[in-house]
Amino acid sequence: MAIRYTPRIDVERIVALDVHAHVECDAHGHLSLDQELMDASARYFRADHPRTPTIDQLADYYRERSMAAVVFTVDATTNLNRPALSSEEIAEKAAEHADVLIPFGSVDPLQGKAAVVQARRLAEEYGVRGFKFHPSLQGFAPDEPAHYPLWEALAELGTVALFHTGQTGIGAGLPGGRGIKLRFSDPMLLDDVAADFPSLTLILAHPSVPWVDSSISIATHKENVYIDLSGWSPKYFPPQLVRQANSLLRHKVLFGSDFPVLAPDRWLADFEKLDLRPDVVPLVLKENAVRVLGLVG
Repeated sequence: MAIRYTPRIDVERIVALDVHAHVECDAHGHLSLDQELMDASARYFRADHPRTPTIDQLADYYRERSMAAVVFTVDATTNLNRPALSSEEIAEKAAEHADVLIPFGSVDPLQGKAAVVQARRLAEEYGVRGFKFHPSLQGFAPDEPAHYPLWEALAELGTVALFHTGQTGIGAGLPGGRGIKLRFSDPMLLDDVAADFPSLTLILAHPSVPWVDSSISIATHKENVYIDLSGWSPKYFPPQLVRQANSLLRHKVLFGSDFPVLAPDRWLADFEKLDLRPDVVPLVLKENAVRVLGLVG
């Protein structure tokens, strides 16, 4: 029988909630990507932190900082021709650290009905609170009708759908980017999904460069769409994103680091230097995510 995750996060105690942390290695030493892609990503991000912390180590890291985090892998089995890390194992390990970790699942949209079945199992039996997708890495366009049964299932389950958007460090600098197509991560492909499934909460991950204006427009227009600020140091945020986070989108932007490629300590140090209103800072760091993830009320 699966070990079902039930959150035990004391939202009054934590100082921040990171909605974007990757599990890149399992307990057996298997990597989420092959070594060439891992190395390309590390060069792109100039990563200054070990890339393969275990879930136990992730939990210790966030617990020491009085923070909580959403953790996940990306299932790109079909497109990469490589077995994914187990979302089931991630959920069960996160259940051991339910005071600081929140598991998201990942399924391969190219597997059609099997992906829907797995998504239901992960939500109903393992208690995952959402699902992570990386359209470029997984090789699919989110607005294709073939994937609508999956979005319908996630909406019915009441889970969050977190989508990578914009540039990716995976494959960066390699010939042809190792075949990874950036156009699949254009956030405008998610506007149809948000419109056609209004009860499905979508998070657009990262500042969506070079399509940041599209993400701002979608999040402003669609009540069910949010933006996480992961993958970029805040000092490099597009100015229009900072401006909108300080005003129209103050309730729609979420702290995310992209750990382990970008450490929360570095992100938070640079975030402190942004010219944000004092009342906006706690919304971004914790309160918006607490609401989106249903951790209170």
